[in-house]
Amino acid sequence: MRLTLLAGASALLLSGCAATGPAPQSKATQTASSADTRAKNIIFFLGDGMGINTLTAARIYAVGEDGELTIDTLPESAFVKTFSNDAQVTDSAASMSAYMTGVKQNNGVISMSSDTRAISPAADANGNKQVSRCENGRAMPTLAELAKARGMAAGVVTTTSVTDATPAATYAHACHRKIESDIAAALVPGGAGYNAALGANGLDLVFGGGAQFFAPVAQGGKRADGRNLVAELQAKGWRYAADTQQMQALAATGQPAIGLFAPNHFSYEAARDATKQPALADMTAKAIDILSRNPNGFFLMVEGGLIDHALHATLAKRALQETVSYNAALKVAIDRMNAIDPGLKNTLIVATADHDHTLLINGYSPRTGKTTPTNPGVLGLVRSLPDNKIRLDKDGAPFTILGFGTGEHRIQGSRKDVQLTDAIASGDDYHQEAVVRTRTGAETHGGADVYLGAIGANAELFRGTIDNTRVFNLIKTAGDL
Repeated sequence: MRLTLLAGASALLLSGCAATGPAPQSKATQTASSADTRAKNIIFFLGDGMGINTLTAARIYAVGEDGELTIDTLPESAFVKTFSNDAQVTDSAASMSAYMTGVKQNNGVISMSSDTRAISPAADANGNKQVSRCENGRAMPTLAELAKARGMAAGVVTTTSVTDATPAATYAHACHRKIESDIAAALVPGGAGYNAALGANGLDLVFGGGAQFFAPVAQGGKRADGRNLVAELQAKGWRYAADTQQMQALAATGQPAIGLFAPNHFSYEAARDATKQPALADMTAKAIDILSRNPNGFFLMVEGGLIDHALHATLAKRALQETVSYNAALKVAIDRMNAIDPGLKNTLIVATADHDHTLLINGYSPRTGKTTPTNPGVLGLVRSLPDNKIRLDKDGAPFTILGFGTGEHRIQGSRKDVQLTDAIASGDDYHQEAVVRTRTGAETHGGADVYLGAIGANAELFRGTIDNTRVFNLIKTAGDL
């Protein structure tokens, strides 16, 4: 029997696996929030792959060594352990699912129980990924589902396809992250494969890429079932935006909205066509304007997804620019919510990452300050103190401040003939060198802990070194979900 998608946390799986309730809370997280202190509005920011080195390098790139990004200004902080149920180094599906459900997942699994195996999907003639069965496992309730059950609005904003692992873990349940056509179907209330745990009306807002998974093959999409999910959503009263102008024209009403601004993922920030693909900050602002109309509050997940894509490609400059874009969206959210809820007395904003990458910051260069058209900054070559001369490696060749543990660009043999300048190293699409060669675009995730910052109602709950599953419990407690 083909598994198209799990019908929701309250439904039986097609494989016969029953859904269960939310994971039990530890005693440390069971303190109930009173009506006066509850975080009525919750915004969860996820920088995909935004490890500590990436965050540090982005700070230097944007504002210099002694500057501050928005995430640096959040008053409460913690370090988060990200290992998955079956791996020392997690993928995005397992880590985001742990954040959203409080349950450790196997790599590749979307918001299921820990015993769910990720069965590698095969592709059909149209390139769609299919899963034949779910060997075991149960759908686990997500924060978005809990918010909807409480009468809150809920939305997803991302610069990747809205069916990619991180956003999918917010609203869907699947044995494998690659069945993206089926994951898209989880968003359509009443349709085949709908996630009934989102309630009768589903999510209230979805912004991102991935239009190809909502359209049939005959219309240029990837759906083999012939369904046009956008048309189905519009028939149910959803508003649709296909470009920036249409998104900006969406009125701040309670009517649900979906914006699909790319066939798959967005272009990198520096290459983005602003008329077609809105900035992450602008999508975040519009999402808040719409979701905040709900008197019961809202849950919003915002992902800076292309940080991860750039790091996999060993494009450090692109990754740092995407991190800066993520921080711009975080600033917009804080400012917007302070205008709606002065002092964030009823709003919790959490900003973190799902996993690390292998980006390295090599020493011992003098401080560079921020990157400008005339200053390569952290993207440049390593220099010596105090003379600022270019440092050379054992082979007598220069090397860059930023590098990777794994990646596609590795010099074979001696580096003595490497011709490398600041101009080359700071180019938009320069691939930094790696210690271990991988296939093109296949730099790996890293296993280091990630940073978490929090501000607003009950933000003080976040402190110390915590597991990613505990982040779920702390948000649940803060919002009394």
